[in-house]
Formats: sequence, C-alpha cells, structure tokens
Amino acid sequence: MFKGVNLSGAEFGSRKLPGKMYFNYIYPSTQEVQFFLDEGMNTFRLPFKWERIQNEMYGELNKKELSKIRDLVDYITQQNAYIILDVHNYARYYGKRIGDPELPIDAFSDLWAKLAAEFTNNDHVMLGLMNEPKGMETEVWLNAANAAIKSIREQGNYSTILVPGNGYTGAHSWHSNWYGTPNSEVLRHIEDPEDNYLIEAHQYFDGNSSGTSDQCVSETVGVSRLVAFTEWLQETGQKGFLGEFGVADNLVCLAALANMLEYIRNNDDAWEGWTYWSAGPWWGNYMFELPKEDTIKLEAIKGYL
Repeated sequence: MFKGVNLSGAEFGSRKLPGKMYFNYIYPSTQEVQFFLDEGMNTFRLPFKWERIQNEMYGELNKKELSKIRDLVDYITQQNAYIILDVHNYARYYGKRIGDPELPIDAFSDLWAKLAAEFTNNDHVMLGLMNEPKGMETEVWLNAANAAIKSIREQGNYSTILVPGNGYTGAHSWHSNWYGTPNSEVLRHIEDPEDNYLIEAHQYFDGNSSGTSDQCVSETVGVSRLVAFTEWLQETGQKGFLGEFGVADNLVCLAALANMLEYIRNNDDAWEGWTYWSAGPWWGNYMFELPKEDTIKLEAIKGYL
C-alpha cells in the first residue's frame, strides 16, 4: 500500500495569489521528507496552488515553482518513495470555477498537459487532478477530469492518476445528492485508456465530517463512514485512495484512527493507500499536525506502516 502524509505549505496563503514564496507560502524541505521516510512512510502528497504553478490561463509553467516541485520529486523518488502532485484548488482558479465561461475545461486540461509533460517516465510520481471539487455539477467535474486524463495520456505520461469526486470528495457522502448527482453514479464513468487511476476520497471524524473540530463522534466513526464507499469500490471494481484524514491527540480520536487504518488494511482489495493530513513547516499549533517528533499520534500511525 501507499502509506504516508500530506506535506503542506505550498498551498498556504490562498488570499494572496500568486503571492510571495517564503512570505505567503513555503515548500516543505527534504529534511521533513527524510524524517517521515525514516519513520517508514513511502508516500507524500504535495499540495500546491494552480495560480502559482501557472500564473496565467494557458500560460507556461512558472519555472521557480516547477524547480521547487522537481527538487522534491527527485529527492522522494530517488529513494523509491512516491509523491502525489496535488493541485489544491477546489476546482477554482483565481476564484473562477472550472466549466464556467470564464474558466473552460480546456484550461484545466492545458494545465495537466504541461504538468504531465514535465514528469513523464517516472512511475513514482502520481498525479492528483484536483483537491476537493465543490459547488459545481458532478457531471461537469467528470467531464473536466476525463479531459485532464486525456491530456495527460497524450503527453506519454502513464503515471497513476488520482481522481476525486464532487462535494469535497467525502467518502461519507459518496451516495448523497446535496452537491448534485451522487459521485456514486457519475464517477463510474471515468475514462482512462491506461486504466491506471485511483478514486481519491477524504474523511474526517467530527460531527459534520469537515475536519474543523478536535472531537470525534466515536471510536468507530472512521470505519462507519468508509463502509458504503468501500462497498462501492468493490462493486465497481475501482480502487480507492484516502487522501486526507486527521485527528487530534485524544483517546477517542486515536482509537477511531487506528480502527479506520485497520479497516483499510483489511480491505486491500478496494484500497490502495492513504496520506494523513497533515505535516509541514508552518502549521504552528494545528490540532491535526503530525510533528517531527515521537508523539502518541505518530506512534499510532506507525503501527500501520
């Protein structure tokens, strides 16, 4: 399985776009990568902003940003670990929504054509199409995802692609319709000529699954919120990846975390892996942070590496 952590920082400062590196946002260091490699992790999800890697619609990629990403790609993959390039934009670009007249779908596929061309011939680079699409028709998101996949493959890039659902890609709401047609209906129709993609879901354990509280509903909430999504994966023959989940340091949440990771391990016919949310240099006192030190939270996760 892919097992690891999100390394945050490059997606920070979203109110200042593109913003100033080291002032509004920062890339994680190779030292942080090495710490988690030494702890036994093998996968790193790297969130970054579309507006920073491509400053103008249809424009060339920003060389400074690309260099920072490439440094992490090289460091991680040379140690036989995996990196997920995560466009962390909620299906937006400078506030415009993918599929609207101001941001046509082919602008999104243009981004991915250019990113894919930079990272061909490295099967340890995984391509995360978009973090948590929201506020759009699920069918529009599917069309955008399929267009991006087509562009990626046309560049000769055969890497694993992570495809999220609509409505923040919550596992618990995979069959819901509050965000539009349920993901469970629409995401059956992903088109990848290489058939090398994973369905990315996210899941938190608080009352509304938003990840904004340090309190977890119960010790079994992580499992119960994954069951229907897991059964959908098994029924459709698709594979899942849990891109985000996080807990605070309390006994109920730590138990929920352990129970969920055990459930994923026991359902490896459906699940390909996970990345915890989150680590990185600028979190401060964030309740879900996975710090670079031995903690009860890190020890709980290490039991499933």
